[in-house]
Amino acid sequence: MDNNFVHLCAANVVEVQRVKVLLEENGIFPIIKDEGESARLAGFGSASLMQQLWVAKSYFEKAKSLI
Repeated sequence: MDNNFVHLCAANVVEVQRVKVLLEENGIFPIIKDEGESARLAGFGSASLMQQLWVAKSYFEKAKSLI
């Protein structure tokens, strides 16, 4: 991941979507990293339902306080 982004949290798909909406309502637009979906699309398959939420470094403290 680009050095301008930092890992905020990892959770199941539903929880990540809830946090994503909360952040977007507060002007923070996160990136969702889903390694399970990437593996599936590449033909490897994965049973992982976990996703990672990344935000720009400049918004990290604000995002952390919101969740």
